[in-house]
Formats: sequence, structure tokens, C-alpha cells
Amino acid sequence: MGERGVSVDHTTLNRWVKRYSSAIAEAARRRKKSCDRSWRMDETYIKVKGVWVYLYRAVDKHGKTLDFMLSQRRNKPAATKFFARTLEVNGLPRKIVIDKSGANTAGIKAINKMLKGFGCPIPIEMVRRKYLNNIVEQDHRFIKRRTRPMLGFKAFASAAATLDGIEVAHMIRKGQITPGLCPFRQFAELAS
Repeated sequence: MGERGVSVDHTTLNRWVKRYSSAIAEAARRRKKSCDRSWRMDETYIKVKGVWVYLYRAVDKHGKTLDFMLSQRRNKPAATKFFARTLEVNGLPRKIVIDKSGANTAGIKAINKMLKGFGCPIPIEMVRRKYLNNIVEQDHRFIKRRTRPMLGFKAFASAAATLDGIEVAHMIRKGQITPGLCPFRQFAELAS
């Protein structure tokens, strides 16, 4: 902001991130381009208050971000919540590639059971191949590159807000929001 002649304290910027990044992330979820029906899902670790928490992330087979969610636990309810939220925003996938995590397996089974209850005849195919998940593992690097110098977060809420902002910036960089516009204009559209 100093380049534009505006002097703002760093704590003010942090307050803006906490206040507005979740709303901007929600707008980005609604406005992003449609995705492929073959998904890759994985979680990575982020340190909050000295404790490891889990950042669930899903991308399609082309590496486009589908959704993300910070969770304090890595268990069936957290995985089910993440899958349900991702399905709500992105529609029904043909298959989901996961690692050998028991929580993710249980989450997909719970979602398939729920879909069957709603009358969906075809369940989501679950593929457990490590090398097919490399796309999402490589995509974690861009998020980790931003969070590693921070040496962890002090509060879960501020971690979630900051990660919302980082993920939206990453989606803009990948051209998922409004292709053809410069990154600043894409962000301005989301913020308005």
C-alpha cells in the first residue's frame, strides 16, 4: 500500500484480513469457474498455538482449487463436513482420489450413504492411489510457502481467516475466478 502512497499500520491490515477474508473467500467459492468431475483430496498440517491442526483441501485433476477447510481434528465428522461442503459448492464428482487416511475413507462412505438416502443411484467412486494424489500434494506447497515464515498462528479464528485470504489469492493466481482480468481487478470484483 506504500507504493500507492497510503500509510497503514500492519495491525490494521491484520484486522482487515480477519474481518473481510472469509466473506471474500465465500464470494470466490460462488464465482469460480466450473471444475472437472475427478477430484483429489488431502489434508496438510498447520500449527496454531503450538498445536497441529488440519487444512483440508480439494482440487480437480487439472489442479484447480475446489474448496478448503481448517479443522481442529482429523476424523470422520471433519472429513464428512468438508466433503458435504465441497459437494454443495461444486456439485457431484465422478470420483475422488484420496490417500490411505481412514478419516477420509469414512467421510466418503458417509457421504455416499447420505446421497443414497436422497435417491442418488450412483455412488461417488473412491480411488486410493498415492501417485494420483500428487497434484494436491504439490498444490500444498504454495500454501505452505506462505505459512512457513509465519511460524504458526496464535488463534484458530485468525488462522482460518488468514488461510482464506491465502487460498483466494492462490485461486486468483491460477485464473479460476475471472479469466482475462488482471489479479487486482479479480480481487476488486470479489471484494465489492
